[in-house]
Amino acid sequence: MKVIDMDRFKIGEGRFTLIAGPCAIESEEMSLEVAKKLKAICNELDINYIFKSSFDKANRSSIHSPRGVGMDEGLRILKKVKLEVGVPVITDVHEPWQCEKVAEVVDLLQIPAFLARQTDLLVAAAKTGKPVNIKKGQFMAPWDMKNVINKMQECGNENILLCERGSSFGYNNLVVDMTGLIEMRNLGYPVVFDATHSVQKPGGKGSSTGGNREFVFPLMRAALAIGVDAIFAEVHPDPNNAFSDGPNQLRLEDIEEILKYSIKIDDIVKDIK
Repeated sequence: MKVIDMDRFKIGEGRFTLIAGPCAIESEEMSLEVAKKLKAICNELDINYIFKSSFDKANRSSIHSPRGVGMDEGLRILKKVKLEVGVPVITDVHEPWQCEKVAEVVDLLQIPAFLARQTDLLVAAAKTGKPVNIKKGQFMAPWDMKNVINKMQECGNENILLCERGSSFGYNNLVVDMTGLIEMRNLGYPVVFDATHSVQKPGGKGSSTGGNREFVFPLMRAALAIGVDAIFAEVHPDPNNAFSDGPNQLRLEDIEEILKYSIKIDDIVKDIK
């Protein structure tokens, strides 16, 4: 299987990597708070950590929903987190023209699930040479990601992470088929499990998305028991008042205990002594 070299560490061998942070960048202060706290916890537990937050939530249910701080301010904050906290950073790109500019700051690019089949976006992301975390569309089968991989490979970029974030199951509902993690791993690239988006209720609150935070950790345990290379989780100091995805974001105060339990499962599955 392909191993992604992040300079500081590798994704695809050893203990899982944590990709985590607030869903949207809300302020410099909060971004630094979350990044510093998560880094300290991960250092103590010997978990590799990547800070994630989005400068723009472009797929909100309502035009009136807050979207974030915008690209310029978001990249400034991400750069500060990267330099001051000393962790790699990742953020979403939604349009091809964003990729080159975003790649000047971040260590990885992320393709949102709704855009996983957008050829121009994938090509632009691939051409940056950065590792790209591609979320499987809620409407796609796991083996459909082979075509996504081919698009990346045709552009000379094999630094690919494949991310599971749930599949549409009727209206306003997602389910996770755990066999899909195995199917995607068989494609030869590291697999990320997005534990928080997988419990969304898309559009479930009418003009915004709902979710079931209480199911995040059980699904995370299941994914780790199957064997994944990274866990993606949205973490917020006050989820109920978050810009976006509040109902499914984890509370910052809870994350240490969740991770302590998680590494026990991961270490057993991967036979880490």
